[in-house]
Amino acid sequence: MSRKINYMKKEILAELASSEENYTAQTLSQALSYDQADDFADLVKTLAKLEQAGDIAITSNGTLSIKQDKATYTGVFTQNARGFGFVKTDELEKDIFIGKGKTNGALQSDEVRVKITREALPVNDKSAEGEIAEVLVRHTTRLTGEFTPFNDNDKASTGFIGSVKPQNHGLDNLTALVRPDGLHPVEGEIVVVEIVDYPDDQHPFAVAGNVIQQIGHKDEPGVDILAILNMFEIPHEFPNEVLDHANEVPETISNDDLKGRKDHRDLLTITIDGADAKDLDDAISLSKLPNGNYQLGVHIADVSYYVTEDSAMDKEAYERGTSVYLTDRVVPMLPQRLSNGICSLHPNVDRLTMTAIMEIDHNGGIVDYDIHPSIIHSDYRMTYSDVNAIITDNDSELREKYSEITDMLENMATLHEILYNKRVSRGAIDFDSSEAKIIVDGEGHPTAIEVRERGVGERMIESFMLSANETVAGHFTRKVLPFIYRVHEQPDEDRMQRFLEFVTAFGIVPQGTKSSIRPKDIQNVLREVEGETFQPVVSMMLLRSMKQAKYDIEPIGHYGLAAEDYTHFTSPIRRYPDLIVHRLIHFYESHARPNADKQEKMKMKLSDIAEHSSKMERRSVDAERETDSLKKTEFMLDKIGMEFEGIISSVTGFGLFVELPNTVEGLVHISMLKDDYYNFVDSQLVLIGENTGKTYRIGDRVTVKVMDVNTDTRDIDFVIVKSEDNGESTSLQRQDNRKGGRGNNKGRKGNNRSRRRQQDKESNGGNRRNDQSGASKSHKENKNKHTGKPGQKGKKSGSKPQNGKAGGQGQNNKQNSNSKSKKSNQKRRFVIRQSKRK
Repeated sequence: MSRKINYMKKEILAELASSEENYTAQTLSQALSYDQADDFADLVKTLAKLEQAGDIAITSNGTLSIKQDKATYTGVFTQNARGFGFVKTDELEKDIFIGKGKTNGALQSDEVRVKITREALPVNDKSAEGEIAEVLVRHTTRLTGEFTPFNDNDKASTGFIGSVKPQNHGLDNLTALVRPDGLHPVEGEIVVVEIVDYPDDQHPFAVAGNVIQQIGHKDEPGVDILAILNMFEIPHEFPNEVLDHANEVPETISNDDLKGRKDHRDLLTITIDGADAKDLDDAISLSKLPNGNYQLGVHIADVSYYVTEDSAMDKEAYERGTSVYLTDRVVPMLPQRLSNGICSLHPNVDRLTMTAIMEIDHNGGIVDYDIHPSIIHSDYRMTYSDVNAIITDNDSELREKYSEITDMLENMATLHEILYNKRVSRGAIDFDSSEAKIIVDGEGHPTAIEVRERGVGERMIESFMLSANETVAGHFTRKVLPFIYRVHEQPDEDRMQRFLEFVTAFGIVPQGTKSSIRPKDIQNVLREVEGETFQPVVSMMLLRSMKQAKYDIEPIGHYGLAAEDYTHFTSPIRRYPDLIVHRLIHFYESHARPNADKQEKMKMKLSDIAEHSSKMERRSVDAERETDSLKKTEFMLDKIGMEFEGIISSVTGFGLFVELPNTVEGLVHISMLKDDYYNFVDSQLVLIGENTGKTYRIGDRVTVKVMDVNTDTRDIDFVIVKSEDNGESTSLQRQDNRKGGRGNNKGRKGNNRSRRRQQDKESNGGNRRNDQSGASKSHKENKNKHTGKPGQKGKKSGSKPQNGKAGGQGQNNKQNSNSKSKKSNQKRRFVIRQSKRK
């Protein structure tokens, strides 16, 4: 019935919008052939619903018309597990709150048209409210999850063979009913369901569909990662035609391949990468010129020579957009025959490359350059660890082993310092942060989590790649030719205004205004707060004001790097835009300048590539984060009841997040702060006790106890045992068991994951050759701002202590005493010494 009503709604609105006739219910029923008794009754009900929703108006004489007085917007819907959600639009600063029952069957990330039912109230800091009038584009067409079969009675009564609980983001509250038309999996299998029927008014949390793929049983090694790949619809197997094309590529270089290339095989050239890297796409040469300048050569694998335009490999690389780096595997953009073979710059073999030779003075200025196709012969395959040992630790054994290149490595380190200081002097913003390396065993189970250290080797390669990317981008900007750039826009003005107001509370007066603030001004703010207790709070607020870097055809520059021109040139094995940049260099070198018509067509195609590549990059980052979240929660499964030191990394109205030194993060739910009644002050990102004045803010050191770990939702629940500044906490509850942590987290499901997903820093899954824009959007600005009623800013978030006072202190002290006696054994190697946060 509900589907019929929904169909009627669309028909009625379409007819009233397209016809000039003054319809009544009677005449409209005849026009739409709904004049039979049952149909007419449904039509009247539908008209009543449309009038109630404000879609139509009914005059005193019964004439029908579409109401035009309500504002509508289009945007992307974000769903909360409790049934409500938000729509993000380009026109409004704050997301539109969509109440439970007003989502019209929209699912996570659907593009929708939303109708405003209550305007925003800026005075009360309340966002607008609305209801979804129409789903324009379905983002979710498939679901991935674990299959549970129905018994024979349920099969007979429902017509479905079972159900699937989706693992997809934002769909935790949804159930997928499995029709008998598709595959018939067994209990516990992870499957992919193609949606046939979407939610409606009667079944707002259910979809129906067919199983189209059986990934494997949930307990089989590697199935968890395959489930994530399918969840994000990331292809991880190459079609036969792509593999056939790859197999046609020769494994050696012929004389014909050298035509039009400069021969750099006589240059002393090395690669520097991680010890486990196999796709070596960049090599470096460096020498000192007679005038004292440096000649830096950045030689990049010429993938575009083998992956030709519109070929099977090219189309597949476009669709993938990027390689995806997961915990124990890489899903490559190109078949391994290329990525680990002819395109990888292995030592002691000839390889085709695209080279940028740059002459750099002692101030870091590029006084001359040349960009051209080339051939090189790499002499050494170096690792970061060995380079760091040679340069930083002065390892005598390694210096003897690599005596031929030791001087070059030291010159590289010196040049890196010059280039780094130049970036700093112009205002590049450094959002360097801790990055985890998850160690897994042969079956994919995490055994350790380490924090990656970035030494001089990693940093100097980064400096050289940034210089090459800027040089190539600047070259084509000056030529005013169609090109693809990596851009990072000026921060959002409203968010930046909030940041400027926020830092003044700490006595900091930044230069510039919300519309004119320079990267240098932001850098000065970060420098001014370095080492202060409130530094994490300031950094978080700054991140919230930044936009996300993306690809574009307009050279608008890179704000985070304070670079006027920037592109991605240095990783064509794993990023499609880099491959396109190489292809464009070849094209412009061998063709006359294209005419205006040809340039316009090129711009249209490049614009599509830029937009698609940006989307695939975000998909890749989300999948990488989801995998890390899964493995981190798996790692914590056997640590329930153990205590760890950590730092508050985020404060929200529903609680606070605590990050351990190894980057594992968990939630202390507001309901677990029993010693007082806590208010959340959004403008300062703090929780303040109403009676005691006790505060929790970002950067505070605390000791937490692991209460519960849920690998399905990727959630880790903590309770505070002690806070450094406030002394012993009464938050530790008597119910020291898994249910105690779990039962108080209703309504927060998915918040932990949403926070991690939205911290979209520019480092793509931790790969060191990306630009560092540090762009992120915090959940506090959108859906998690509403943990109950819309516009709850500054409202009371906690629960009163029993009997009006904080009880249970003696019990807590006893528990703490017992737990401390075991502390050294419990922590083992898991607790990593906290490094200074910069």
